[in-house]
Amino acid sequence: MSNKAILEINGEKHELPVIKGTENELAIDIINLRSATKGVITIDPGYKNTGSCESAITFLEGDKGILRYRGYSIEELAEKATFLEVAYLLIFGELPTREQLTKFHNDIKGQSVVDEDVKKILDAFPKSAHPMGVLASLTSALTAFNPSSVNVNSEEDMYKAIVKIMGKFPVLAAWTLRKRNGLPLDYGDRSLGYVENILKMMFKQPNEDYTLNPILINALDKLLILHADHEQNCSTSTVRIVGSSHAGLFVSLAAGVSALWGPLHGGANQAVLEMLEAIKEDGGDTKKYMAKAKDKDDPFRLMGFGHRVYKNFDPRAKIIKKAADEVLANLGVEDPILDVAKGLEREALEDSYFVDRKLYPNVDFYSGIIYRAMGIPVEMFTVMFALGRLPGWIAQWREMRLNKEPIGRPRQIYTGATYRKFKSIDER
Repeated sequence: MSNKAILEINGEKHELPVIKGTENELAIDIINLRSATKGVITIDPGYKNTGSCESAITFLEGDKGILRYRGYSIEELAEKATFLEVAYLLIFGELPTREQLTKFHNDIKGQSVVDEDVKKILDAFPKSAHPMGVLASLTSALTAFNPSSVNVNSEEDMYKAIVKIMGKFPVLAAWTLRKRNGLPLDYGDRSLGYVENILKMMFKQPNEDYTLNPILINALDKLLILHADHEQNCSTSTVRIVGSSHAGLFVSLAAGVSALWGPLHGGANQAVLEMLEAIKEDGGDTKKYMAKAKDKDDPFRLMGFGHRVYKNFDPRAKIIKKAADEVLANLGVEDPILDVAKGLEREALEDSYFVDRKLYPNVDFYSGIIYRAMGIPVEMFTVMFALGRLPGWIAQWREMRLNKEPIGRPRQIYTGATYRKFKSIDER
């Protein structure tokens, strides 16, 4: 096969290099297109056909339901690794040795205290503030308490910044929940594992000991792993493009939090629960709503089924369905919302309309069910997503800076008015 593409514009032919990735993905390199063609650009709203970078972090092939971090399948990582091992893998490129993992965790714990003045910022928010808005603000505020920029040419400086945000971000997320619930702020317990500590910081009551539940720990560990990275999605691309201006790590991550907030991205599992609530309020008839979903003229949209990237099945959903079943069985939760969810799942897996179109429940469907059963309010679902995505954002930011990628600066096709002569206010 030729390693060049031929583009003909206005009778002139231009040769463009073709790049091949390690998984045989092909891309036409248009980096010199404007100069070679004297100003011609491509247009691709949403960048659905445009590669913004070359990356060695995550491989995703939606048609085959494949997701791999640094070459390791998501199925194997979810079964055999902890979230902290996966975080290390994503950020530094290899799975850690026992000694590396111990040091990584100890260093994170050493950075898990947030400046007390951050509490003053948190106090300024009303309880009604959306947790994602609070989390984005607090993450950005960390920059004020750590004003020196990261020297990306120093492995030591880069490492310190990474363990600092890995230590402080879960505290900010937990504080966001505790503020909403009117509970005193908690710093957790250095004797606990990373995921165990997240649960304790979020749920410990001031007048009783917190008992760790291994079923919940396992489920949250898997959820965080499954959300840890997902190639060049909206929030990840945001982190990279903000960081490309040489903005610091913390403020780049805050931008990622804001991008994740949208209902078409990280807010999808919240949308699932809101849909389930609406179905319950209407009587809980799942067959009725499955029929509405199949009716092209009905505005009802079934949330949590199918995926814009995975055209076959969402590999993450297969993994987390088992954890969802275990959590529901362990907690013995009686909740009409969860009954509606199980009804929809059963209908979708048996209805030929959904089976033929491969519209299976996705990771957002099951993650919302787990969080609901654990007692996490729906407004906090996207915060939990951000906790999982943190190492992926860090890895992508670090890769972008180490690769010395240029500042992001998309082009446009102007469609506004042509030159107009200015009229004085009396002539308008």
